[in-house]
Amino acid sequence: MHKLRFVLLLVAMAVLAPLAVLVGSGPASAADGSGEGRVVRVGTEGTYPPFTFEDPDTGDLTGYDVDVVKAVAQEAGWRLEFATSPFDAIFGSLDSGRIDVVANQITINPEREARYRFSEPYTYSRGVIVTAADDDSITTLADLEGRTTAQSETSNWSQVAKDAGAKVENVEQFSQAATLLAQGRVDAIVNDNIAVLDYLETSGSDEVKIAGYAGEDVGEQALTFRKDGAQLQREADRALETLREDGTLERLSEKYFGTDVSSEASTEVDLQGDRRQSRWEVVRGAAGPMLWGAVKGTIPLTAISFVLGLALALVVALGRLSSSPLASVPARVFVSVIRGTPLLVQLFIVFFGLGQIGLKLDPFVAATVAFTLNVAGYAAEIIRGAILSVPRGQFEAASSIGMDRRLTMRRVVLPQAARIAVPPLGNTLLSLVKDTSLAAVVLVPDLFRAAVSAASTSFEYLPLYLLAALYYWIICFLVSLAQEPLERRLGRYVA
Repeated sequence: MHKLRFVLLLVAMAVLAPLAVLVGSGPASAADGSGEGRVVRVGTEGTYPPFTFEDPDTGDLTGYDVDVVKAVAQEAGWRLEFATSPFDAIFGSLDSGRIDVVANQITINPEREARYRFSEPYTYSRGVIVTAADDDSITTLADLEGRTTAQSETSNWSQVAKDAGAKVENVEQFSQAATLLAQGRVDAIVNDNIAVLDYLETSGSDEVKIAGYAGEDVGEQALTFRKDGAQLQREADRALETLREDGTLERLSEKYFGTDVSSEASTEVDLQGDRRQSRWEVVRGAAGPMLWGAVKGTIPLTAISFVLGLALALVVALGRLSSSPLASVPARVFVSVIRGTPLLVQLFIVFFGLGQIGLKLDPFVAATVAFTLNVAGYAAEIIRGAILSVPRGQFEAASSIGMDRRLTMRRVVLPQAARIAVPPLGNTLLSLVKDTSLAAVVLVPDLFRAAVSAASTSFEYLPLYLLAALYYWIICFLVSLAQEPLERRLGRYVA
């Protein structure tokens, strides 16, 4: 028994040591630096043209807000690191210290002012109501009473729609909302006039229209900081003042909108950009970034999480089989918690939750930890079942020829259990490949994130998502091919 515990300790150390190294590799915070050259992490969607999106030709992050924050950084002496994520995760990233500033057309309102710091406004816009082209029943906010709108859950436009009495369906991007509206799944959208005009210009859609203004107020958009980001805010304000005086903001506005939206005097825009591409050009342009997303995110995330998860699963499985309550009870609780909670919740707890108590893991590390724990929770029961399926008589036979328990486990039981466990563990691995698409919500770029980004600017959902499905299928098919020779190799251990 002492030897078994020693083995458990070694395996646990093997699992936890790499994680400890990874945990210590988190990014430096803006709070760690001061003055010139400090690293400032910027959170932005990357899927909200023309404010923040990936250039279809180069794949580079670009847009009005991106260019503005780059100009601010140049004036303030910051070194920027961009992190893209769904809009509804941006404020969680800011709260947990993952990023230092949000540059994503954030409208100032009383609720946000109570929680965050804002720079001086650099964009002025108006809210509009968007309906289906053949729908004349909605022209004002009052007409939204009892109707359904599609909004990003944490956007100020979502609150405007709710205050007007609308039922809100939550979406991640405006392009998704426009698609729902065109398909007749919702009645309207409330959004920024600039984003809507850009959508109409870029997509060429005649299925939706601007039906009216969402009130008379002019919205002010600004860079958003945490309450403890006073120094960054002051530096941003000084930079924005300089950029306004030297005409940089006006020049950037003219570049994207054909007018100066950095001035409250003008909110009528004339979009000049032309990002229209044929369907084939869109698919061809997205194929490379999606493959790179698989190589950079999906595959390493799967491989690392599965290997670490298996090692931890073996520890947990042996703990479950132990006669000692000190080993079996924690193992049972671990399995119960992991299998009883959604993977997405586990991911959010590791990424956002731990960040709020000071444990700020790098996004890739956080995703790896969450996926590792999830794999361990399910694989532990597979391994335990495989070990239990080895006939007890083999323990007795091994003992009769002088083999102790440790040697019996290593040479007799575990090889047979491995052969038995390979098929169900193969299913766990395939599920993990597909589950890694959730990593995009915690700022990890991957295959699916690249597909979503391309779809947000081209609106070619079907071909892009079919291409993403093809990539996932190829990866899973290759994994399945590797399973058969492994089963044959381990088959020699089965009597």
